[in-house]
Amino acid sequence: MSAEQRGSRKCVSCGINISGTNAAAFKCPDCGHQIYRCSKCRKQSNLYECSQCGFTGP
Repeated sequence: MSAEQRGSRKCVSCGINISGTNAAAFKCPDCGHQIYRCSKCRKQSNLYECSQCGFTGP
C-alpha cells in the first residue's frame, strides 16, 4: 500500500479520515474489497456499502 493510500483511508459509513484512529479494516464479504470503518460507526452499527460491489452491511 502506498503512502498516499494509507493517508486517504476514510470510514465508509461517515467519511471521516481514520488514519491513526482505532478503526476496523476488513474485506467485503462479497468481493474482497478493503473496507474501513471508524469506531463510532462500528459502535452505533451504522450501515455501510461496499464501493466496488454495493454489498450493504451493519
